[in-house]
This record gives sequence, C-alpha cells and structure tokens, in this order.
Amino acid sequence: MTKTLLSFGHGYSARALTRILLPQDWRVIGTTRSEDRAVTLMNEGTEPRIWPGANMEPALNAATHLLISAAPDENGDPVLGALGDEIAKRAGQFEWVGYLSTTGVYGDHAGDWVTEETPLTPATKRGIARVNAETAWAAIPNLPLHIFRLAGIYGPGRGPFAKVRAGTARRIIKQGQVFSRTHVADIARVLAASIAKPNPGAAYNVCDNDPAPPQDVIGYAAELLGLALPPAEDFEVAEMTPMARSFYAESKKVSNDRIKDELGVDLLYPDYKAGLRALLAAELSV
Repeated sequence: MTKTLLSFGHGYSARALTRILLPQDWRVIGTTRSEDRAVTLMNEGTEPRIWPGANMEPALNAATHLLISAAPDENGDPVLGALGDEIAKRAGQFEWVGYLSTTGVYGDHAGDWVTEETPLTPATKRGIARVNAETAWAAIPNLPLHIFRLAGIYGPGRGPFAKVRAGTARRIIKQGQVFSRTHVADIARVLAASIAKPNPGAAYNVCDNDPAPPQDVIGYAAELLGLALPPAEDFEVAEMTPMARSFYAESKKVSNDRIKDELGVDLLYPDYKAGLRALLAAELSV
C-alpha cells in the first residue's frame, strides 16, 4: 500500500522531508495558499492543493500520515478550525501525525537547559499560541500525535551570508543570550526517523548540539567569507522591529538527547559551524 503524506502548510521544513520520502515511493499532498507556490511544489513532485479553498476530503481519505506546519493565528490553529472534526473522525486511519511547534513554548530560562519534560511557560504571544495549538491537537482521541519543537531554522536560502555580504548583518549583543538552532536537513531526518518509529504522544526537541550567542553565528559567517566582523550593537539601544526584539525575550539551551537516544538520529550538522561551512560550500559550487 502506498504511503500518503498530507502536509498542511507545505513549507520549508515539509519540502525537505518530501525530498526524503519521494525516493521511497511515497505520495505527498501539500497545501499552499499561493498558485505560484503550487507550481513549484508540483515541479518538486508534490501534489499541491490551494487551501483554504480546495475540497480536502479526498486528500484526507487518502492520507496515511499527516504533517501540520501551518502556524496558529488569532483564531487558533487553522487546520483544526477548518477540518478538526473531519480529522477526528479519521483518527484511527492515520499511522502517524506530526505537528511542527517551536521551542518558544518553554519561554525564558535565563540561559539554562530545557528538555521535553520542562514545563511550558511561554513568554511571547507566538509561544502561547503554540502551546494552545499543541494542547488542542493532543485532545483529539486516538490521534497518533507527535510534537516537534523546532529551534531556529536555517539552511539553503536561509543563512546569514547574504546579509553579511551586503553589509546589513548585525551583531546584537545581549549579555547571557543563547539560542538553539537547527539545519532544515536535520529536521527532515528527525521527522523521517519518527515516521519509521512512531511513538504516539511523544514530543521531541529538534535542534543541534551547540546553543550559541547569535552574534557568534554572524561572526563565524563573516570569518568564512573573509569579510570584516559586523559591528556590535547593544541590545538595549539597538533599533529593532518588535518581532526581532521579541526573539531576545527568551534565552535557553535546548537539549536534543531524545532525538538521538530514542530515534537514533545522527545529525548531519551537529553545530552551526558545520552547518554554515556546508551552506557556503554549496553556494560556491553552483
């Protein structure tokens, strides 16, 4: 029987997973709001659905696996809001359901470590919305739900090199600030490993081994490019958008032991230095 992944909000991370699944003869159906993006998805081997808008019943009937990447909005989780009852009716049909959340659900821990057992105490509206969405998905009886709490995502097309080259990169300094991050290829590997070894009810932190201050990442990117170190700016007086400033409201180091111990994931990019070197090598090889 063909495995069919129905992916809501088929974006950056879901497309990376698709590159693993398609060679294994999976069928992948992905939703997007954009007709232009739908063409891109089709060219990548995904069957696109413009949603909201498309009738999702045939795709839901075909799905053996669900992946939810769509972010909650002011009305809550958009997938549950529109299709929650239909998904609940089919809960026993699915072999695996994955929800992509964020490490923002843990809130601020003043640079200390968090694990999947750490209480969820979000400090931002986005984090609160994610906790509410996690809770709503987990409340569906018999749904084989797996929650993935993603750290800051980078990868092809999402690295610091363009800003460093353009001279617009900034090293914002906030004492004691550390972030965890993850390469998109490792997100895909974690999801694939979970699909191969389902454990309904599990939550997984998805990040690399090396939480680091954000200014160190920018500095290393400049070093790799052989360019001058971008100037340091004090967080307290730096001009930043509210969205950018909100990221600095939380400082924590995120443990990834569970993805390694339970799923056996061997990270391709165990730290940001390995990830940035690979990104730059790929850019230069084009």
